[in-house]
Amino acid sequence: MVDKHAAGSTRWTIHGEREVDGTRRARLSIADVELPDGVRFEQYVIRAPRSAMVAVLDERERLLLMRRHRFVFDRWVWELPGGYVDDDEHPAECAVREVEEETGWRPAAVEPLVSFQPWVGMADAENLLFLSRRADFTGAPVDGNEAERVEWIPLDAARDLVSRGEIVGAGTVIAVLELTVRKARCEL
Repeated sequence: MVDKHAAGSTRWTIHGEREVDGTRRARLSIADVELPDGVRFEQYVIRAPRSAMVAVLDERERLLLMRRHRFVFDRWVWELPGGYVDDDEHPAECAVREVEEETGWRPAAVEPLVSFQPWVGMADAENLLFLSRRADFTGAPVDGNEAERVEWIPLDAARDLVSRGEIVGAGTVIAVLELTVRKARCEL
């Protein structure tokens, strides 16, 4: 009897991929895909550069968040600072740079928290999430287009924002939930 769950037995085969459109922020392509049972079809694929975000948590367990408008679904939401990693940039350096540009706070140090792919069925968009336990205020945010306001929000209140649908971005949701679990385990 053949084990249907043997390694590789459910691997999809990519026969080719052609780019439809692209910018420095994302490429849209169509992949020619074959399933293990022989069914073949075309699938849209989005490929985005790596992103880096930072959960900055201070000594009072407050999280640095930005309130911003997201035009794609026309809502105001709370998010972590972050952005795209440049080709020649280390992700941790990108993470620190983005926090300072978007919030006016410079993380003292960052450590990897978790990496994730937010939309695995259609997109390759690796997100690297870092944790910083301290930041120094350097002045007003350099990029005035990013946030309506920047606030230090208690972690428990941030968890409530997730429940109320005011934090919806995958990276911020993951960070809040991960930090909440670590707090409950006394690992923060």
